[in-house]
Amino acid sequence: MTTIGILGAGRVGTNLARALAASGHQVALGRRGSGDHATVASGADIVINATPGDTTLERLTALRAELAGKILVDVSNATHDAADGLPGDLCYPGGSLAEQLQAALPGTQVVKTLNTMLFTVMTDPGTLRTPPTAYLSGNDEQAKKTVAGLLGDLGWDPGWIEDLGDITTARATEAMVLVVPHVLRRNGFTPFAVSITR
Repeated sequence: MTTIGILGAGRVGTNLARALAASGHQVALGRRGSGDHATVASGADIVINATPGDTTLERLTALRAELAGKILVDVSNATHDAADGLPGDLCYPGGSLAEQLQAALPGTQVVKTLNTMLFTVMTDPGTLRTPPTAYLSGNDEQAKKTVAGLLGDLGWDPGWIEDLGDITTARATEAMVLVVPHVLRRNGFTPFAVSITR
């Protein structure tokens, strides 16, 4: 059993918390504005960032001490909202939020994953007709293996997990969010993932 702290209690955070608790992990959920992000981060073995990506860097940089020596799983996308509230332009064009986090938190192992799908697919990938892909980006190989194990607890087959390489590869998966608003406007919140089909 792993103690997992989830920062952010919106749809993504609560969905992940429910599924990880059901798979046997001890889960603590940190709500925005409640002041308990530091407590949740310091008490966890692994921390999942499910906060809004456009404010994540400032929020998590303030937790540098609490996140030191831990794995930080970043599932967010840093975009400016479009007029209809859906994702718009990237906040870090030519880079990525994950890279910014790794630079700001040198004592933390940042792993990017699960940011290329509707939140329901994160915890129930088998619902899609075509097997989805969960991409991994991170500098620490052991941290990525640990996160791959967590994905397995969420129902991800090892063959559906694609390790892209170091943290700079998160630029590619974060840019995939640019297709998402167009999909949502046409199809609503029907489960989908931006995946590799072989």
